[in-house]
Amino acid sequence: MAAPEVLDDGTYTKLREPRGGLALDGAWHQISPKYVVSQLVQEIALLVIVAVAATVVATLTGEWWPWLAGGAIVAVTVMSLIILPRQAKALGYMLRGDDIVFRRGILWQRLIAVPYGRMQLIDITHGPLDRLFGISKLKMVTAAASTGVEVPGLATPAAEALRDTLIEVAETRRTGL
Repeated sequence: MAAPEVLDDGTYTKLREPRGGLALDGAWHQISPKYVVSQLVQEIALLVIVAVAATVVATLTGEWWPWLAGGAIVAVTVMSLIILPRQAKALGYMLRGDDIVFRRGILWQRLIAVPYGRMQLIDITHGPLDRLFGISKLKMVTAAASTGVEVPGLATPAAEALRDTLIEVAETRRTGL
């Protein structure tokens, strides 16, 4: 079965492969670079809110500890912003004959294979900022709680095409029913 062409429209062009390489069949598909921009905007908004809150509390109380707490939150947020583009490039999924494989992570890599026949729910969500950037999050749910997979940052047409493809394939491969 061939994957729809729309899955790769406007996505990163090269998936970061983990050291040692994976010998899996199929083609890896990636998320949209707009995901990084969306996350950057959200994190910068958080930084502004934290800075304003720390300033207000420090001014009203005359204490120094709000600056310490605000500084710690800003430091963690800035570190997450620095690694965000690399994390986004490490996200990918592959449609195979019997399952979809999802991978994520740089240091702590995770590879999840979800059999088509075990999928119970395929959901697309997108918040206001995601809609502004034209991206969505596709969530696949199975009976096992640990195998629920979320693919963030998909272009909305790609998410809808992937959802339709997964539903179509899952209907033909229902197992254990």
